Amino acid sequence: MYEPIRTKSVHTSADNADFPHRSREDELDIQLAGHLAALLAVTDELGLAVMGDRIAAQVARLRGAPPARHAGRSEAPTAALHRRAHALAGRVLVVAASRADTAVAILAAEAMDAHTAALSAPTALVGAP
Repeated sequence: MYEPIRTKSVHTSADNADFPHRSREDELDIQLAGHLAALLAVTDELGLAVMGDRIAAQVARLRGAPPARHAGRSEAPTAALHRRAHALAGRVLVVAASRADTAVAILAAEAMDAHTAALSAPTALVGAP
């Protein structure tokens, strides 16, 4: 009544597969470097050179090569960029905590504080480009 299965099941174990396996730590490194690179792009767009250099150093440490730096400016309002950077720094903080990377966690917390302060400043909400 039923035709027998002629192919291997997709539910078989992947232990003997031919693709490379990455450890959890490697995956977290990749994720952390990606979040840091995104934060670096927004930080460079805001013109925060010192913070950008610190973030770039951490990206270089994780990737083994210096990151590409953001050269152009968008038309986004400064307040929106600070909100985006604050959200990205929060993601960095979560992954850094999961990875137990104290240096990056401290850097992310400092970035969050700096962007919060910039958002609470009276000129940040006026619409300064």
